[in-house]
Amino acid sequence: MKNILLFGLLLFSFISFSQAETKADFYYKKLPNTPTEYTPGTIVARMIDGLGFRYYWATEGLKEVDLAYKPSQDARTLGETMNHIYGLSKTILNSAKKIPTDFTLEEADMSYDEKRNATLNNFRMASTLFLKTKDLSKHSIVFKRENGISEFPFWNHINGPIEDAVWHAGQVVVLRRASGNPIHPKVNVFLGKLND
Repeated sequence: MKNILLFGLLLFSFISFSQAETKADFYYKKLPNTPTEYTPGTIVARMIDGLGFRYYWATEGLKEVDLAYKPSQDARTLGETMNHIYGLSKTILNSAKKIPTDFTLEEADMSYDEKRNATLNNFRMASTLFLKTKDLSKHSIVFKRENGISEFPFWNHINGPIEDAVWHAGQVVVLRRASGNPIHPKVNVFLGKLND
């Protein structure tokens, strides 16, 4: 009897831990509820949530053949495009945290799943931070490179990292379609959910 109880407790703990670990992976499976008011921060947060939803479905269920696909010899592979979106997600998050994006640090190698989840988590954390923001001017973009630091006003986010990431998420959709693995046919970006 003790063994059965112990096994049940361990199984429950394992399931609970697994669910907590994967909850973030599914955060953008559908768009989160809209904020109750329109502020600069809630609007930016919603833009990032829309990006997170698009990225979630653009990258859901990719295979090695998809990640290696590129339309021409000079083009980025789909996997390299995901790397770029990951870098953009870090810049967006760092601005939300009011810290520089440090290009002097070496990047750790990540698997497809790790990079996808890290990108989605960056979008989620940035959205959560911007949601509470009243003054976007305090969220400049700061780049730290070996030759110094450069700073740009928040305006550059709109035409820069946020919109660039949306642009590249669209490229992932096209690349995966070209490699024979189109996105889920029921994705509805207007409503932010799967059609019934």
